[in-house]
Amino acid sequence: MNGNYWSWERFSEAFPYVLEGLTTTVGVTISTFIFAMIFGFVWLFLRRIPLRPVNWTVTWIMEFIRSTPPIIQLFFLYNAWPVVPYVGVTLSPFACAVIGLGVHFSTYIGEIYRSGIESVGKGQWEASTALNLSLSDKWRHIILPQAIPPTIPMLGNYFIILFKEVPITATISVQGILYMANTFGSQNWAYIEALTIVGLILLVLSYPSAVLIRKLEVKMNTRFDKNAEIKEINKGVTS
Repeated sequence: MNGNYWSWERFSEAFPYVLEGLTTTVGVTISTFIFAMIFGFVWLFLRRIPLRPVNWTVTWIMEFIRSTPPIIQLFFLYNAWPVVPYVGVTLSPFACAVIGLGVHFSTYIGEIYRSGIESVGKGQWEASTALNLSLSDKWRHIILPQAIPPTIPMLGNYFIILFKEVPITATISVQGILYMANTFGSQNWAYIEALTIVGLILLVLSYPSAVLIRKLEVKMNTRFDKNAEIKEINKGVTS
């Protein structure tokens, strides 16, 4: 079969074949994002340790991870892990994908958490201390309710970015949509139709999500602007 020209027949044949990998792609995306959100707190807490050597080391590690292409990190984790002596654990391609991409994106999410916490006014920290609240109550009732909402749109954006990065896990044999497209192409000597389907799937799932995130961001910004305006009015009244 000649694969040098477009064929709607091959497109219809490839579509259900490629679609079989969608469940895996979505599963890797959700699992990786949950891992990244949890591991992001590790970076956050390490960055808040008031020791300069620790802070410098953690910052350097995060910059190294962010500056290294995720595909290289996946290759290293997938190929180097089995030769690490005395570990006694074999990671599946799925686990390598979740850990590799999860650690990579957790460095960005950790910074999002940090920006959210730093957005809480100094007066709120002082007020929680003046009220003699415990550390857990301070975070649960004062800091986090104010720090989390501004981070939601940014987390949503990174979720979409992650979803579009997940297909690279095909390079370590994760059977997502790109892996299935490459398999169909190699079996039928026809890649263009299968890869077009991958692009369409990513577009159909990513674009509505991006629109929703933008609307959420506008809504959150409007809400914060109103709160800031109310605070200014109250400040003027009390003064």
